[in-house]
Amino acid sequence: MYSIAATTVIANLREVANTDVALAIDIGGTKMAVGLVDRRGNLVHRDMVRTDLDKRANDLFESLASLVRRQVQRAVDTHNGRIVVVGIGSAGPIDTDCETVSPLNIPAWRRFPLREAVGDTLRDAGMEVPVFGDLDAKAFALAEGWLGAAQGETNFIGMVVSTGVGGGIVLDGKLLDGASGNAGHVGHVIVNPEGHRCGCGARGCLEAEASGIAIEAITGRPPTQPTYDIMQRTGRMVGLAVASVCNFFDLKLAVIGGGVALGFGPTFFASAQQVLDEQCRLDFSKGARVVPARLGDRGPLVGAAALGWRGLNRDVNQPPNAR
Repeated sequence: MYSIAATTVIANLREVANTDVALAIDIGGTKMAVGLVDRRGNLVHRDMVRTDLDKRANDLFESLASLVRRQVQRAVDTHNGRIVVVGIGSAGPIDTDCETVSPLNIPAWRRFPLREAVGDTLRDAGMEVPVFGDLDAKAFALAEGWLGAAQGETNFIGMVVSTGVGGGIVLDGKLLDGASGNAGHVGHVIVNPEGHRCGCGARGCLEAEASGIAIEAITGRPPTQPTYDIMQRTGRMVGLAVASVCNFFDLKLAVIGGGVALGFGPTFFASAQQVLDEQCRLDFSKGARVVPARLGDRGPLVGAAALGWRGLNRDVNQPPNAR
């Protein structure tokens, strides 16, 4: 896997014909969503289904496949079948391009061959289109850099604080990938060394302290019914992780979305910002800001589509030395 400048991605989107759409797929521990996104980032259609964690691997995929087939039919009905690419954003860990996925919060999928399964579903529907995938939080970062709160920024972290916690880091205009595509996994930054056991096996990861699943396990309250103290504590934990990332990568902006962060609102963001003010004391990180995502619930599918456009453009347009 390799990086591509966000500005190049955005410029190349304008070259796609107006009738072209991407089939966007978002995989999360709470829900799975599929939609159609045009080259300007407009979410044309979408469907979603709850992620049934009691289902077996193939049965769970069939729930997703039914959404894919529905969106393919909508594309045929309203866009002359002009699906030209598929983008998948999945909770991780993943293998490159979502060849296999092993989301910690979806136990049934361990090295599940998601890309192949999606491709087979499309072929059964009479479509042969390229499929690209990446971490859902990296997709989120692309979306916020394209159309959201990080528009015009070349250095930032995008974070999702929801059922789980994930991140994507843009540095010098490039989305960092890492050796296996899992760079930016901020949910596994240690924020409390004596803290709770994480699904990854470590203790005190941000995901074990601030995710929706962790909040309910720690407090006995669902994240939809937080107390003021829970919202403050969650903001502080996220602030600690963000401060470490800002100090390490020379960043001054963190864009945060996800149901927990946005649901907790100003109390969460004020607590996170207070920690940044306390912990980002180096000249280059002083003044780092944490801001809410701008795209709301459209972000995951817009980001998944951006992954698809990015993959399509680099396959066609990028010189060999871009790899």
